[in-house]
Amino acid sequence: MTSFTSVHDLGRVGPKTPVTGKRAVASSQHTVVTETMLDTLRAGGNAVDAAIAGCLVQAVVQQDMTNHTGTVTALVHDAATGEIAELNSMGTIVPGLAPFAPVPAGKGLYAQVPGTPRAVVPGFMPGMKALYERFATQPWDKLCAPAVHWAEEGHVVTSFEHLVLAQTADFFLYTESGREHFTPDGHLPQVGDRWASAELARTMRALAAEGPDHFLTGTWAQDFVRRGNDLGWPVKLEHLTAIPPRWAAGHRWEHKGHTVVQQSVPERQGVFCQIVLGILDELDVPSIGHWSQNAEALYYLAHALRRAAAETGLLNDPLLFDDPTEALTAREMIKGFAAVLRNAKAKVDLTEHVRLTRGIPAMAASGASKQPAGSCELAIVDERGNWVQIMNTLQSGGIPGEVVGGVPMVGSHWMNGLDSPFEGWATGGGRMRSTLSNTMVLRDGTPWLSLGSPGNVHCTVPQVLSNILDYGMDPYAADDAPRCLPYAQDHTISVEARLAPGVGEGLARLGVLANPLPAYDYHMGTYQMAWRSDDGTLAACTGPRREGQANGY
Repeated sequence: MTSFTSVHDLGRVGPKTPVTGKRAVASSQHTVVTETMLDTLRAGGNAVDAAIAGCLVQAVVQQDMTNHTGTVTALVHDAATGEIAELNSMGTIVPGLAPFAPVPAGKGLYAQVPGTPRAVVPGFMPGMKALYERFATQPWDKLCAPAVHWAEEGHVVTSFEHLVLAQTADFFLYTESGREHFTPDGHLPQVGDRWASAELARTMRALAAEGPDHFLTGTWAQDFVRRGNDLGWPVKLEHLTAIPPRWAAGHRWEHKGHTVVQQSVPERQGVFCQIVLGILDELDVPSIGHWSQNAEALYYLAHALRRAAAETGLLNDPLLFDDPTEALTAREMIKGFAAVLRNAKAKVDLTEHVRLTRGIPAMAASGASKQPAGSCELAIVDERGNWVQIMNTLQSGGIPGEVVGGVPMVGSHWMNGLDSPFEGWATGGGRMRSTLSNTMVLRDGTPWLSLGSPGNVHCTVPQVLSNILDYGMDPYAADDAPRCLPYAQDHTISVEARLAPGVGEGLARLGVLANPLPAYDYHMGTYQMAWRSDDGTLAACTGPRREGQANGY
């Protein structure tokens, strides 16, 4: 078992070097996870074996980002068949079991506040079971062994992990189980500490012995149901397996000679990216220049992101709703979106308006980012040509703030609305909608690139894809480049503060205030990517905004 004894052994926030010329590669946000996946491949496992082992251990060593009760989504390219399988195992809303908000003592009307996390049925372990039964080759207990080891021995807490824990700890500190787990001596684990959990280790050993059913029908599942019932949530054991994970073929679309495969509805990402890159293509934005260098290009990009976010709010589970995907992605529709942006742009200099109404004409505002942080993305390619791009996250499963068997849970951030990052319907048994980042790009029907990220994936995936497919950047440079949020209602574009001189002033002439985010804002994600070079060898990288490691052999 790979051992790390120092913070300095771990992937650090900041610049990183891609690995190239390999036969098998893996990338993640955590060195322990990457080495676990590579160890699994070296021992004869395939890319799915590596992904399962990686996800299980990731929920042990990155509890600031993920856990064993959230969501799993994946794209799997099976080299034997040449097909791509899409897995959606998000937390589920079971008919007859309404999402439930426990009311902490002293919180009053907490349960009625819009956006309050709700208890829903976990999706993580059903996803692990579905992947294992369809694609895995190694014994289940062998894939669990790294998770058992790291729960028993503990992992070294890094400065980034402590930062995120400190920002999110309040969520767990209103429950007794949360306080015991995250602050057993009254304090969070400190940088350099070795953080172990005997309770989580017992759960991981039982998971190894009993298989994923330990979380679905076994002892952990029974304890979960009991905790929910004690809080007033009428969950039953049969609810945990009432709606199985969903397999599909992914949303496919063409762009400049490439086939892009992403999560299909109810997920929004595929349609979102198709709209954004389609608008940029119709406006011929790449010929204007890159948005980090040109105000007009940034203006169009931010507006395209805003339009896509608004339109994809109409996507829901096609088992419950009609599906507008074809209408939203029709070429004439995208041409219309582009024409509106082209014809709505200011034709006089609005700098004085910005000065009078906002006080400043350029990038001088304070722009602290308050965007999503969680989730873990993994990229794996094995020697046989199997590819996996998989996401696991703490969101959308479990009982908010509670810890059962050493497994922390956050539930689902229940925010119904057209622009909600999560939306679901409490009747009908449909899946919740989100915007998740699993992406593969094909040439002649075969993957040559896969990518995904935590953080603001609703708007960062199209930017990274455009950097690669429109601007010809190599994958690491495409991730490193500055990113922005969608155009805001108050005519502000929030963007990482690494723009070329004059871009802020150029936006002011268009009536827009540039709001600077940190130069490398970790809320904007960091990409785990794998790609095949022209000589047939593999390469991989992870980005500079967070920790992580890409490696191979």
